[in-house]
Amino acid sequence: MIVRTTLEERGPLTAEEIESLKKAQMEPISYDEDSPALSAEQLSEFIRIKDVNRNKRVKQPVTLRLSQQSIDTAKSLGKGYTSVLGRILENILSNPDMLKYYL
Repeated sequence: MIVRTTLEERGPLTAEEIESLKKAQMEPISYDEDSPALSAEQLSEFIRIKDVNRNKRVKQPVTLRLSQQSIDTAKSLGKGYTSVLGRILENILSNPDMLKYYL
């Protein structure tokens, strides 16, 4: 199941919000059984995973031939339509039944 959320754009942080963040930054970290302190070895694993995942997120430019109707429909989605097309392709390519349907 896919859950979509839209973030509301709003102006910059208020003075009260900035002050609250500054106070929170000064508070000590409190660890418990649900969020224990991590060892240096555990923290180094996060860095390794981050680097691996970064390589997966790199986008490759491709040339694709589409019908004019497909282009018009995609562009009607507004700014970011190429990202939408990319997500559609990813979803279809990762779903064997859908992929089989279009082959």
